[in-house]
Amino acid sequence: MGARAQYVVVENGAWQRYYSHWAAHRVAHDLLPGPVAATRCFRANREIGEWLDDVWCEGAALVDHDRRTLLWFSSTDDWADHLATRSVLARTWPGWDVRFAHDGMGDLTHHLGLGRDLTRTPGWFETFEPRGFAASEYPEPSTVASLRLPDGSVRAWGSDWDPIDHLAGGPRLIDLIAASPASPALTDMPHGGVHFDPRARTVSLWAVQTVAGVHDWPLPGWQDWVLDFRGVDHTLQAGLLPADFPFPSPPLPAALRRLGEDLGVPPPDTSALLARAAGAAGPEGTTPVVNPAALAQPEPADPTPAELAALRGAIDALVSEAAAG
Repeated sequence: MGARAQYVVVENGAWQRYYSHWAAHRVAHDLLPGPVAATRCFRANREIGEWLDDVWCEGAALVDHDRRTLLWFSSTDDWADHLATRSVLARTWPGWDVRFAHDGMGDLTHHLGLGRDLTRTPGWFETFEPRGFAASEYPEPSTVASLRLPDGSVRAWGSDWDPIDHLAGGPRLIDLIAASPASPALTDMPHGGVHFDPRARTVSLWAVQTVAGVHDWPLPGWQDWVLDFRGVDHTLQAGLLPADFPFPSPPLPAALRRLGEDLGVPPPDTSALLARAAGAAGPEGTTPVVNPAALAQPEPADPTPAELAALRGAIDALVSEAAAG
């Protein structure tokens, strides 16, 4: 139960870790007002002396005031929401190096000089022997997989797998992709894309979600292949897709407006639900256990009226610019 988030604040050569049991889905939202408000918000949470791992941590942020660097990750509903968030952060964190932490907790610990494997056990990246390909029959797949064929042409398919899963299957997956039936045209942007070029032995990958392990190249099975990791930049794959399978234009103004509508909206009050869960009887012969942290509602330090006004101004300006084209 919960959506666990971890925050790290670096200032004057020292760093502290903080924890929220509920705020993983709010990480990007809490970053929007800028570094001062975000730091105040994160420090209002409980300080802890341990790291969450990639399984338990569903959102995180590292605010390094010394190097003016922000690293963050959290889940996103779609590509337009992610792009809108990044556009606002570019305005409200001026002079900062703002980066999405594609390697999850690995990017945060690496930034602190602790390596990428601090929260990961040996062999944590799970591979599989491909026996099929999760081609999508729907026009809103998680990933677009494209392939340069021997004749030089490119075909593309929608896939229900996350982007990194296509690398976990190894190069044997390529033949299964090539044999897949055609996918319907896209009606929404995917969360990422993977392009295979067997002749050049190159894999290109982009994503607006974490792709933990991407910096451990070569991943198992991909020796002698080159990885072209492009972060959130989808333009290379967009230029390779066939004419009948283009990426749709993202509704950026609508996504920006949604961010503005969410400003100042408090998290839902789940106290009644939690009380019922705490009082429920366990199965016969067992004792119910409820994590005490799950019973505490988050109390983040809210942005000041001036910070909210500045944020609304930045969003309004971006909406006008996006609408103007």
